[in-house]
Amino acid sequence: MSRRWARAACALFIAAAGAGGWLAAAGSDDPLGIQTGGAVTVHATGRNAFSFPFVNLDDAERTRFAIGNSFFRRNWVEAPASTTARDGLGPHFIARSCGGCHVQDGRGAPPDFNRRLGPHDEPTVALLMRLSVPGPADPKAGVRPEPVYGDQFNNAAVQGVKPEGQVRIQRRPVQGRFADGTRYTLQQPTYTLTDLGYGPLAPGVMLGPRIAPQLAGVGLLEAIDEADILANAAAQAAAPGPIKGQPNRVWDAVAGTERIGRLGWKANVASIAHQTAGAFLGDMGITSPVFPHEACTAAQADCLAAPHGGGKRGGAGGIVTAAQASAAQPEIDQATFDDVVFYQATLAPAARRGANDPQVLRGQALFAQAQCATCHRPSYITQAGPFPRLTSPKANGQRIWPYTDLLLHDMGPGLADGRPDFQASGSQWKTPPLWGIGLIRDVNGHQRLLHDGRADGVLEAVLWHGGEAEEAKQQVLQMKRADRQALVKFVESL
Repeated sequence: MSRRWARAACALFIAAAGAGGWLAAAGSDDPLGIQTGGAVTVHATGRNAFSFPFVNLDDAERTRFAIGNSFFRRNWVEAPASTTARDGLGPHFIARSCGGCHVQDGRGAPPDFNRRLGPHDEPTVALLMRLSVPGPADPKAGVRPEPVYGDQFNNAAVQGVKPEGQVRIQRRPVQGRFADGTRYTLQQPTYTLTDLGYGPLAPGVMLGPRIAPQLAGVGLLEAIDEADILANAAAQAAAPGPIKGQPNRVWDAVAGTERIGRLGWKANVASIAHQTAGAFLGDMGITSPVFPHEACTAAQADCLAAPHGGGKRGGAGGIVTAAQASAAQPEIDQATFDDVVFYQATLAPAARRGANDPQVLRGQALFAQAQCATCHRPSYITQAGPFPRLTSPKANGQRIWPYTDLLLHDMGPGLADGRPDFQASGSQWKTPPLWGIGLIRDVNGHQRLLHDGRADGVLEAVLWHGGEAEEAKQQVLQMKRADRQALVKFVESL
């Protein structure tokens, strides 16, 4: 799809979205955090709950949102192709579009990799595997990539290129019981890489499974001041108890400097632009102005020889190969890339539901009593962001309610993947925001939570907590069934 076609089509998108009944903020007096995103909040439920733009976008910004949406959701194709605005998929990839992982801008679920794919089956793309090996990390990557397969394992490839392999998941039951005698069973996953296309993996390879999270509100996380994140760490360090969160300091390829990480499961990315460029390259094999080189390693000759979609200079017959990518134009141009970033940054969080329900209010009190709010800090005043609409015209910004401290916490051996990432250890994870968690079932038809989707619902996610959160988990284990249900209902109201 060309940018001109996208502009012509955007009016239909805007009209359809407007019919969803977007509501503006109801004022600043919002002690329950019903307006999760302040002035940009949408009142939405159902399949499209994560896909609405900020309510205060003007017409030009809504046009830009619609263009970014079209390039986010539509499939990219192999090069060379007549669809030059969208060619360049691969050589290796796991998805054909951003929306292939973030379906309806929502959350992925762990696939059944025990089922072998048939010749006409598409690989499941909701879960990806990060790779690294022990040793000094690349200061701009945060890890030391596996020498043959790179920093991400891709299970699909274009014609003439071998897929890197397949992922298999096995699960082991982990049983326990609440103080009232109620039993529960969790599923501990283990991961194996099979059908390796380029020989064995390096000794000591570390695997990091990652599920695609929902995107609504992600732009507002970037609008939280770094000083607030550092204040969270300072307050926890000064307080008694085991909770001692730490910021992750990472390299931001767009800003060209070190910043505090706030995106990704280990807070290993500082900006939406960097995250987007990394996903284009790692997940789809699409080069950008941020990352202009294909992710082929020296051992992957077929990958290096594959056609490149950025420009037509050099190579036999005028076709540029992946090895010549630095001499060609990026496969996604700067203007289109910026529109895709804008689209994600202006996806609005949905308003809370049932905030005044007595059971929800009981759950909120229990949430605070169990010290959950220490890590899942409820609210912030936005200070800065990549786009003006991320902050209100007022000098002090607007209050948002993401329920996260954006810090790393040691969550114990049960959740550890053993894979460091910048300053994050192998057992540390960023506190994920909780807004929208109760809408995942509506949008994506499941409730799989945590970094690899192992938890089936909020209560299972709590039961996986350990390390710094062990005391909070023990309080939940002591709760009666009615209190556990109230706690879950509160979290799902966010």
